[in-house]
Amino acid sequence: MHRIFLERPEILGSVFDVLGVPLSAKATVDAVTTDVTEARPLERRVDTVLRIGPSDGEDFLLAIESQSGKVAGKEASWAYYVAYLQAKFRLPVLLLVVCQDRPTAKWAAGPFDCGTRGWTALRVYPLVAGPDNLPVITDARTAAKNLALAVLSALAHARNPDCDAILEAISSALQELRETDPDTAEYFFDFLEVTLGKTPAGEKWNRIMSFVSYFPGRGTVRETAYLEGRTEGEAKGILSVLEVRGIPVTDSVRERITSCTDLDRMDAWLERSRTVERAEDLFTEDGNADTASS
Repeated sequence: MHRIFLERPEILGSVFDVLGVPLSAKATVDAVTTDVTEARPLERRVDTVLRIGPSDGEDFLLAIESQSGKVAGKEASWAYYVAYLQAKFRLPVLLLVVCQDRPTAKWAAGPFDCGTRGWTALRVYPLVAGPDNLPVITDARTAAKNLALAVLSALAHARNPDCDAILEAISSALQELRETDPDTAEYFFDFLEVTLGKTPAGEKWNRIMSFVSYFPGRGTVRETAYLEGRTEGEAKGILSVLEVRGIPVTDSVRERITSCTDLDRMDAWLERSRTVERAEDLFTEDGNADTASS
């Protein structure tokens, strides 16, 4: 959920409005390294860090975390992120936590204290975006005006009955967008497919997309391959999932994917592309049979 802020920063204005934090309409947004490691044995990484340059005030950093549940000790990591980023970049820092359920959102709101014997040395107040404050967008026209916010709404409400209506609205908006900006339309299709995965909302999204004609064969990548008589569709699907997840793809990996003609093997790669940490890990479960090019 955090990647949408990096890849579609236009969503920031709408989300800040929801959170009641003023942000000028004209603001620059730049990605910042997410590595906040100081000691080599302990690796720490924020999901996404953005540098915001408002037109009406000083720059600040926005650390964004996607949280699917309560994690013991996470509040200590958040305090570390805020303190480290402020010390390193000498800028104010805000922490935004994006959640999909109310109990997690309630917990993530904090505040979280560090102190003892009645004295607080540090207190962290995360901003939280979740089902209670992100709008339920079920109107296609409203979704079309701010697709990024509609997609985030679908993710935040993925466990609620309202999600079906949100996905229907997004589908209608994407159908119109395809005529003017097919690349953006396909980006949002891929983004929802990857982030919703095999959840009930993800299954609903796949059913919706299997009945529309503006992404031929996108119900399954295998269908595209058979209809077109080649495997380009399947390879494109694998590479698209890796791209949406931010996984780097080397030339050798790309060549191996695009040159394969074994649809069963490519189906397995497509499934693994949703969870692997490195592109090379696509091939680790194929055994010796996969050492030769198909």
